[in-house]
Amino acid sequence: MQACGGTAMMGSLQQPIRVNKPAFPLKGSLKPCRAQVERSLVTGRPSSSVSAPVLENSLVDHGLSEADPEVSSIIKKEKERQFKSLELIASENFTSRAVMEAVGSCLTNKYSEGLPGKSYYGGNEYIDELEILCQKRALAAFHLDEKKWGINVQPLSGSPANFEVYTAILNPHDRIMGLDLPHGGHLSHGFMTPKRRVSGTSIYFESMPYRLDESTGYSSLFDLLSFSGWYKYGTGLVDYDMLEKTATLFRPRLIIAGASAYPHDFDYPRMRKIADAVGAFLMMDMAHISGLVAASVVANPFEYCDIVTTTTHKSLRGPRGGMIFFKKDPVLGVDLESAINNAVFQVYRLGGPHNHTIGGLAVCLKHARSPEFKAYQNQVVSNCRALANRLVELGYTVVSGGTDNHLVLVDLRPLGIDGARVEKILDMASITLNKNSVPGDKSALVPGGIRIGSPAMTTRGFKEKEFIAIADFIHEGVQITIDAKGLVSGSSKLQEFLKFAVSSDFLLTDKVSSLRSRVEALTTQFPIPGV
Repeated sequence: MQACGGTAMMGSLQQPIRVNKPAFPLKGSLKPCRAQVERSLVTGRPSSSVSAPVLENSLVDHGLSEADPEVSSIIKKEKERQFKSLELIASENFTSRAVMEAVGSCLTNKYSEGLPGKSYYGGNEYIDELEILCQKRALAAFHLDEKKWGINVQPLSGSPANFEVYTAILNPHDRIMGLDLPHGGHLSHGFMTPKRRVSGTSIYFESMPYRLDESTGYSSLFDLLSFSGWYKYGTGLVDYDMLEKTATLFRPRLIIAGASAYPHDFDYPRMRKIADAVGAFLMMDMAHISGLVAASVVANPFEYCDIVTTTTHKSLRGPRGGMIFFKKDPVLGVDLESAINNAVFQVYRLGGPHNHTIGGLAVCLKHARSPEFKAYQNQVVSNCRALANRLVELGYTVVSGGTDNHLVLVDLRPLGIDGARVEKILDMASITLNKNSVPGDKSALVPGGIRIGSPAMTTRGFKEKEFIAIADFIHEGVQITIDAKGLVSGSSKLQEFLKFAVSSDFLLTDKVSSLRSRVEALTTQFPIPGV
């Protein structure tokens, strides 16, 4: 265990433990981070003549396993689950040891309300240095000219970052357009149903979705005839013609590109043309693909957009945070730098940024400029295409016929099954992915599809061969789910199925266990960075 660093090494599940020497020499038995009054915490040498008497009621700085065995045990169980499982949620990844050390460092102790050089609190000279470094690395990672682009690295995550942008450039009840949730969009882009405004964005602003063109169901990579009989479920690419027509009528103040379940690039030149025609800002939420953008594996939204937001923990492999990029020159009469910085601080923070997260973000942004990172992102896309191709070979309906990025969206409705039931059975077999809406869905809780992502297992070292095996594992799990659905008597409700699947009456336990053992036999051959 590292004595006073950021990461508590609770034992490696997959490889020999790397033992780090204590940061400070300690006498007697090792107690991580316990202050020794006879030595200076900074130098490790004997302290000055000023004595520090040991009080009986002084705080003792135990490690986690000693201070809180219950929490320590839960963390160990989660680490084991991650090690044994196929982590296929497209918005998840495994960050690095270096990022974890920064996030778990003394940076968490410091308050720094405000921007660098303008903090309300004292003692922030090094925190300011860190945030400025993070800003410079963010601009460099995305190949941006600091004279043309600015950056705020303080948002706590992607959805808050989006709402901070809305607050900066919109008035209440201004109009926005984002990709519809069942067609791959994100809740923070304004989703609402005929009965209720589901997202906070749709509560405070008037939203109009744009959608996919369901007639462009299959890419040139796949023969439409291979989907014979399923063509009615075909879904395709963003319908830019309809977006243009709707925008001309709706006159939005903001058009949002970006998605949470769209397997292709956006046509940024076309969206820029539409935004200019109606006098709208154009924003890209690149949360899912920021790592691919940094590595120039997909199209560059910065060439066409006024504002770009992102999370930092997905394909970028950083800590859980957010960033907002903005043009330095005024856009539609708005000084974006001032407006966005004020919104981040005055409206949503009024307190301190999470400096430990900013430290971890700076670390990951440095890595994003390395040749290894670019090779990794290329492998993410290659692995995802191998997965999609194999699923098509197995007879699955893949939304838009394939993928150009890190995720595959599968429509299960032709099989008479839904994503919620498949998610449960696969989870029991140590395959972690998520149910997901597909075009035409009526329920987000019992949607017709599943979303599968490649970043996390690519981080662990999986290549195309392993992702083909993943497709076969998923196929086996889907077949078990279909059989299980047929065994549920009386009720077709999801809750009844979920209860049945974990009951002693579940007759397919052996099949699930067999699948799980083969999944874990594969996953445990590959290490997890950082733990």
